[in-house]
Amino acid sequence: MTRAVVFAYHDVGVRCLKTLIGAGVDVALVVTHEDNPGETIWFGSVAQVAAEYDIPTITPDDPNSDEVVARVRALAPDFLFSFYYRKMLKAPLLGTARRGAYNMHGSLLPKYRGRVPINWAVIHGETETGATLHQMNVKPDNGPLVDQFAVPILPDDTAAEVFDKVVVAAEIVLERSLPRLIDGSAALTRQDLSQGAYFGGRGPEDGRIDAAQPARVLHDFVRALSHPYPGAFADTPAGRLILWKTRVITPAGGQPAPARATLRVDGAHLRLDAADGGALRVISAELDGQTLDPARFAACFGEHAALPL
Repeated sequence: MTRAVVFAYHDVGVRCLKTLIGAGVDVALVVTHEDNPGETIWFGSVAQVAAEYDIPTITPDDPNSDEVVARVRALAPDFLFSFYYRKMLKAPLLGTARRGAYNMHGSLLPKYRGRVPINWAVIHGETETGATLHQMNVKPDNGPLVDQFAVPILPDDTAAEVFDKVVVAAEIVLERSLPRLIDGSAALTRQDLSQGAYFGGRGPEDGRIDAAQPARVLHDFVRALSHPYPGAFADTPAGRLILWKTRVITPAGGQPAPARATLRVDGAHLRLDAADGGALRVISAELDGQTLDPARFAACFGEHAALPL
């Protein structure tokens, strides 16, 4: 029987772990993370799935410690898999797998190597992304490709909606790659790194709106950071404004352009006029922690006010 050690977290970790189990792979150990109490946990638990299947589980602060490497080596795994595990695995650990170490990444490599690839893809207005299984080496998302599966990004998809598609793509890629990995027939394709770039992680402060951007760019930014992420925001005299959902209603150049993005009441809706002459309908927003609708906007700023962001 093929034996694997799995480093996993998040929904991709849950579904890929279940895929291995369903394929009859002997998962000898699961390495995952303790949930951070300061983080909104909106995704499934790898530890819970492992417990349901009586798989030993550890949550080390340092997966590359001598203790962890020794434990993994003693299990003599054929494969080591990383499914949305949040820490880099170093050479001694990667070398414990007799037949190779493989990672599932949430983009169509070599595009969007690095952190939070789905959010970055939506921010940049991409029309597709996907999941890629690749061999690991000591550089992040650098190794040769086994397989990948593309999914569409629709114009109004949020990052969370795209993430749901990528989870399914990851399951498909792993399920159809496993037979070839196990029988040794998998053909690896070297990445052309010039066709993509590396992107870093994002924090809450990175959600600050650049009011000089075009309407479409602002819309992509909002949907990339919408729930369950912290949101796209601007600070106003009445408190912090967070835009959760928008829709492009006027293309670039469709009206006289303000110097910077400006929020105002437009009949029964809120409207954001952008610096390129385009406009967004603001479908969901909050101000100072409370829902912002046209009536509240008028009460805070005046019925005919235009609020620069």
